[in-house]
Amino acid sequence: MLQPRLLKVEPVKPMKLRLFYESGEVKLFDVAPYATGTWYGQLKDEGYFNAVQLLPGGIGIEWPEGQDIAPHELYENSVEVKKTA
Repeated sequence: MLQPRLLKVEPVKPMKLRLFYESGEVKLFDVAPYATGTWYGQLKDEGYFNAVQLLPGGIGIEWPEGQDIAPHELYENSVEVKKTA
């Protein structure tokens, strides 16, 4: 399934991301299940977690050391909180 392009990502406590899509959907994604091991475990640090950034063109998200979550996982495994359009 093709998901709409991401327009914005906001970190939300605890370990969640608010995702804004071009379709007007606003979704909430729980990152906690991914924050395991030494590399992804860095996401447990609140300051580091809050450094999440949108990739150019809205194709995904990434943290400073390169941790990412596949765009289809973000879209399909998140909960819609509202639709603005």
